[in-house]
Amino acid sequence: MGDISIREYIRWLPDAASEPTSTIVLTSPGRRFVDLRILKPPGGQQVQGTEPLPLSRLDWAIAGTSESWPLEAGASTGSANEGASRAQWRHWIDSRTADTRGLVDEGVNYPQPPDGAKTLEKGRMVNPVTGVETEYEELWRSEPAAANVWPFGYGVSGGPGAEGLDAVCVVLELRDEGDRGLFVRLGQYCQALVRNGGEVGVERLKWNAGVGTWVTEVRIGEMKTPADFAIYAGHEAAVGDRVEAGGDVWTVVEAELIVPDGHLDTT
Repeated sequence: MGDISIREYIRWLPDAASEPTSTIVLTSPGRRFVDLRILKPPGGQQVQGTEPLPLSRLDWAIAGTSESWPLEAGASTGSANEGASRAQWRHWIDSRTADTRGLVDEGVNYPQPPDGAKTLEKGRMVNPVTGVETEYEELWRSEPAAANVWPFGYGVSGGPGAEGLDAVCVVLELRDEGDRGLFVRLGQYCQALVRNGGEVGVERLKWNAGVGTWVTEVRIGEMKTPADFAIYAGHEAAVGDRVEAGGDVWTVVEAELIVPDGHLDTT
């Protein structure tokens, strides 16, 4: 199953928790992820708009693969650690560096009561403000992948407003000399990160159920992504499909339908 994770705060110990960004991570069933962290404008207004934002509004963007496994016995004690897991995120693209060889983040995830929809991640990494490796905590909230998503209010099958439809997950990669890109659509969200040497582009779109259309929430850079394909043809995508966007050719590396309970549709 895939995962939509929305960060509620970050805390650099021993400082107080805060959330200076709009941070969302989309992770596919195959564990490919796009993590976009966009600095909020002064006053903390919502991050949204069709016009490109300046690169200075990008706190961090990462794309790659992740894995997790149960926390080994004896690593921690107490009921609060029940269900804890250790996770790694391998960077394939990183907005802060062009060289991602061997670049891996690691943390421990602790499901939070009462229902585990929130996860507290703990670990150590360099605080970008101080430049010093510091213990951190991040609180994440999981949002279910919406199934009833389609342009103009139509579902994957059936008519407008059809219920019980599968959520779409489609992942595309750009691999070319000097170019790397990863695009993930998961239910009601699309996110992309593209890098060509020193040039970085990011994009986030979200389905607005109230008006029945997709809304661009974030765009930085002029690079084109296969968003139209993912939105309009994602439900028909197959692994190996090739899609052109802005002169670049992207390849579908995952194409799944996820039933409303969050599991893959194998029918």
